[in-house]
Amino acid sequence: MQIIISNSSKEPIYEQILKQIQTAILSGELAEGDALPSIRQLAKDLKISVITTKRAYEELEKSGFIYSIVGKGSFVAEQNLDVIREKKLRVIEEQLSAVISNSKEIGLPYEELQELLKLLYEE
Repeated sequence: MQIIISNSSKEPIYEQILKQIQTAILSGELAEGDALPSIRQLAKDLKISVITTKRAYEELEKSGFIYSIVGKGSFVAEQNLDVIREKKLRVIEEQLSAVISNSKEIGLPYEELQELLKLLYEE
């Protein structure tokens, strides 16, 4: 798993980490029981604060994506298929909201956006 941080993004660094780990879990890149890098190791690799990585891991644990064992590390939690579907739908909704916002900013009519979505979906 590779995490890429964008310093030019408006999104906080911990959210960038959180979303990339969520995506890796939901896509199957990370499977149940897989170990995540330690908080300290991830912070070192990304050249960021340990506090930032700790916050991302805490949010992932709160939302049920990972669990932690003191002295052993953090691991990908078991995922219920219905829960995974709901989480994926939530991710899709967030992404579509961003697309809609961008479309409105440039004055793209709904019909053109709908056609673009249809073309991309059918590829």
